[in-house]
Amino acid sequence: MPAKTTDKDDIDDDLTPVADETASSARRVVAAYATDADECRMLLNMLGIGPGDN
Repeated sequence: MPAKTTDKDDIDDDLTPVADETASSARRVVAAYATDADECRMLLNMLGIGPGDN
């Protein structure tokens, strides 16, 4: 069975920004479980809540 593919534009249309309070809570959780600052930064960027992603 072939993998389902979508255009990146289709995915971006479905995304909505998270509330500041939710992003703040998520940052704390990621920071608590990250092994170092680089991993924390990478994970926050992957989630779209890294520094400067406001």
